[in-house]
Amino acid sequence: MRSSSKCSSVRFQFFVVELFMTTTQSAGEITGNVLFYNAPEPLNREQHAKLALVHKDKPYAFAAAGTAVPLTVSEFAPAALTFPVIFAGDDRVPLAVMGLNQQENLFIGADGSIEANVYIPAYIRRYPFVLANDDTQDRLIVCIDRGSDLLSEQGQTPLFDAKGEPTEYTQNCIKFCDDFEVERRRTDSFVQILKDNDLFELKKATFQPTDEVGAPVGEPVTVAEYFGVSEEKLNGLSAEKLKELQENGALAQIYAHLVSLLGWDRLINKTMMKQAEAANLN
Repeated sequence: MRSSSKCSSVRFQFFVVELFMTTTQSAGEITGNVLFYNAPEPLNREQHAKLALVHKDKPYAFAAAGTAVPLTVSEFAPAALTFPVIFAGDDRVPLAVMGLNQQENLFIGADGSIEANVYIPAYIRRYPFVLANDDTQDRLIVCIDRGSDLLSEQGQTPLFDAKGEPTEYTQNCIKFCDDFEVERRRTDSFVQILKDNDLFELKKATFQPTDEVGAPVGEPVTVAEYFGVSEEKLNGLSAEKLKELQENGALAQIYAHLVSLLGWDRLINKTMMKQAEAANLN
């Protein structure tokens, strides 16, 4: 996919986006690295009895450096209205691309604000809660990011009541995490369907610089390399296989992914505008 925009005296430099999904944690001794979570630890009434949610009008500062955020398959359609939905890594993890340069989110500000009418991935909305694998007991346990500034003993909404029981807020957060886990497993099944049908291919998003009159300048610049569904392979499937994908809901999600790739142009234009504004300030 290519995008062409006028480029005058301001030079724009784009970077190949290295997109990946971080590992999960193990309970007891928390290990691994999970995007946005700096100090995850199992939630318990003894250690966290006095913790409460800190109310903020702009609560998303933790995601301001999130270039790409994991998505579940049920989020493809709403996310496609704003971001490219791509697949990354050996596991073909679905991601919403929210920026082009590393440690940059074009929709969430450093102050925690978020652009109006932008879809917020569930992965972000569940923070600072998360489910983690307890390998010793083969189960999932609820964890919180103890390093989050959204949690404090001076917060407004307690995690536990006076009896040490989870408050309604905490119960709702746990249910949200449970629902997210269900959707994550559905997403794994969806990705496996794409693998089984050999539908993935390596794609590139490119940007063609132009001069003041719109003439191409130099070679196209690679903005990102990622995995996506091959339209050629999809069109090459048998009528029987396409009907199967339609009936199990996979086909609709595939088309949502393909339509979302038009969003590369939006990201490129937003990046150019941001860099132009920074150049003007200097």
